[in-house]
Amino acid sequence: MKKLLAVALLASSSVVMADQDVGCGWGTMVWAGQSGVAPKVLAATTNGTSYNQTFGITSGTAGCQADGVISSRARLGMFMSTNSERLARDMSVGRGETLEVLANLLKIKAEDKTTFFQATQTHFGKIFAPENKTAGDVLAALNKVMAQDSKLAAYAG
Repeated sequence: MKKLLAVALLASSSVVMADQDVGCGWGTMVWAGQSGVAPKVLAATTNGTSYNQTFGITSGTAGCQADGVISSRARLGMFMSTNSERLARDMSVGRGETLEVLANLLKIKAEDKTTFFQATQTHFGKIFAPENKTAGDVLAALNKVMAQDSKLAAYAG
C-alpha cells in the first residue's frame, strides 16, 4: 500500500513538469521530466495504447483536465504525430485526405488550398527533412515554408 501511495504521489507531483506535446495520461505521468525522443515516444505510446487519456479527460484524472481547452497547436501536434506517414505521402504528391485535414486545421481558406498543396509538394524535402525527427520539427519546417509564400504567410504560426 505504501508503494502504491508513493507512486501516486510521485506521479501527481510530476504532472507539472510533463511535456505537453504527448498529451495527458499515465505515459505522461510516468515519463514526466525526462527529455529526448525515447521518453516522448514511450509516453505517447502508453497514453495512446492504454486508452487512459479518454478516461482521464472525462474524469479529470491522470493529469488531464475535464474542462480543458484544446489549443490549436496541440491539435496540430496530435494530428501530425498520429498521421505522419499518411501526411508525408499526401504532401509528396500534393493532394490527399490527410493533407486536406491539415489545411483545415491550419484554417487555410478554400482559395489558398491549391497554393498550400503545391507548396507542401514542392518543399517536401524541407518539411520532412531527416533532421526533422518530431511532429513539432515537421510543423516548424512547414511554418517556415508557408512564411516564405506571399499567400500562405498569413497562416504560418
